[in-house]
Formats: sequence, C-alpha cells, structure tokens
Amino acid sequence: MADRKPIDSWLTDMDGVLIHEGVPIPGADAFIKKLRDSGRPFLVLTNNSIYTPRDLHARLRRMGLEVPVDNIWTSALATAKFLDDQRPGGTAYVIGEAGLTTALHDIGYVLTDHEPDYVVLGETRTYSFEAMTKAVRLILGGARFICTNPDETGPSTEGPLPATGAVAALITKATGRKPYFAGKPNPLMMRTGLNAIGAHSETSAMIGDRMDTDVLAGMEAGMRTFLVLTGLTRPEQVEDFPYRPSRIVDSIADLVDLI
Repeated sequence: MADRKPIDSWLTDMDGVLIHEGVPIPGADAFIKKLRDSGRPFLVLTNNSIYTPRDLHARLRRMGLEVPVDNIWTSALATAKFLDDQRPGGTAYVIGEAGLTTALHDIGYVLTDHEPDYVVLGETRTYSFEAMTKAVRLILGGARFICTNPDETGPSTEGPLPATGAVAALITKATGRKPYFAGKPNPLMMRTGLNAIGAHSETSAMIGDRMDTDVLAGMEAGMRTFLVLTGLTRPEQVEDFPYRPSRIVDSIADLVDLI
C-alpha cells in the first residue's frame, strides 16, 4: 500500500461495519464524526433497497450516527442511475419498497404493469406470489430483468430471510432469463457512488465485512479495501477466496486514525 496515493475518500458498508442488529458498532460514531470534521468525501453504502436515504438518515441518527442524506448510497439509487443511463424516461414494473420506487420516480420513470421496459426486483417485506407471477409473464413478454442486488438472504431478529437473490433465482428458473444485478459486488455501484461525490478510485477506500460483496466490488473498482471482522466474514474464511483485501482489521475503530 506504500506506493499508492493517500486515501482522500472513503466508502463504507453499513450493516456489519457501522451497525449490527440496530446497534452502533464501537468506533462507528468516532469514524463518522472524524470523516465529517475532515471534510473528506465519503459514502455509507447498503445493498438493501427497502429504505430511501432519508429513511436511513433518520434510522442512523436514532442510533447516534449523524450521516447526511447526500452521503448515503443504496442499491436502489445505483439501479436508478443505471436505468437512467441505459433508457432515460423508461417504464418499469417494480417489486420493492419505497427506497426503490422513489429512486425510479426521481429519474422520471413511469411504474406500470403494461408492457414495461424493465421488471425491477428489489427487497420487500412481503414477496407476493401474484407479483412474482406477473413479473415472470412480463419478462417472457419481452421486459428486461433487473435486480437491485444478488443477496440471497437478509438478516432479521428471528434469523435469515429470503432476499432479492433468492427470489431472482425463482424468476430465472421460471423464465430462463438471468437478471442484471446493479448492486454489490457489481463495481458499477462503487463507480456511480464515487462519481456522485466527485471521488477517484485511486485515492478511495472501501470498508466492508463481506469478502464476496464489499471487498470484491471495491477491488474491481480499483480501490483499496479494508475488511472488518465485526460482520459476516471470519478470519479463517479469507483464505477461501482467490483475492485478498488490502488490509484486515478488527473493527471500524481501527481505521479512525487513517482519516
């Protein structure tokens, strides 16, 4: 890492890095405060497309973490940016919550089940069999299949829940059409996020708790990567992957002095 330029911009995952089951991870408040005080560009990222940045800002504030709305980047926003670049002013049939529908409305998309350009799948608290059936028929009718992220399960207090990737697999099995995933580990989410804050990959770092999404996406986007051990990936699992993070640390608290 010594031959690389100093880190001027930071991207960090949210769950498993800053918070865990609704509780801030020790050091997260100091990390965010130092970022804000420094004036350095930064983003808090999440693959979850349920919430809008305003929703997440309010939730984080209740936990004592002050993250401005403009510093939150979700897979829903990355998906909307991708669709706006691909087919401006298009139409979509959406399975998802306010985070996704709001992002698509904001780019001028019309949400419809009548011959849409795209079927867009994101997280929702209640996956409807009727909605999935409609999605299958629209895709077979010619709609392009887009997903916010490939996560197969999501966390809950009762245990894992089926998430977007699992439902996408069902729709793929029924249609024979694989979706395009806009969220992590697609480096597109990182690049659009960097563009949103005017940052460059050569002087940016990605912090995450997952080798298969956070570290992979950061690496493929050309950033330095930091793996924290407060989330899903355990130290002994790192060697299972054909790539490595730039550095492994116990928690976000170990990175405060790097800002």
